[in-house]
Amino acid sequence: MSSAPSATPDSWLVVCLCAAWCGVCRDWTPVFAQVEAAHPGVRFAWVDVEDEADAIGDLDIETFPTVLVGQGARARFLGPVQPSAAQLARLLESLQADPAGRGAGPEADALLGRLRSGVLSKR
Repeated sequence: MSSAPSATPDSWLVVCLCAAWCGVCRDWTPVFAQVEAAHPGVRFAWVDVEDEADAIGDLDIETFPTVLVGQGARARFLGPVQPSAAQLARLLESLQADPAGRGAGPEADALLGRLRSGVLSKR
């Protein structure tokens, strides 16, 4: 996935939280890349939850794929999504259409911060 500068107040980040052993995640990879190609102003990243267990912390991910969408330092969405390009694109577009909208909560904000300052800063 692409690399982009660190967070600015308006920068968008979409992170797929998956696992290499997961068949759904493997099938989801090209779909995720398709959405990335359609949104060149957004940074997309793939994070293996087992390889990056320290950054994931105590977050309990029960369903794959799980997606984290951040706007700057604020998590706007954290949760499972259907492995569909159209659904992920609609989610991102709805969040971008309401930039002052609701956040995903303090746990999601903390995860976003850990990912941006750790795992994603190395890419």
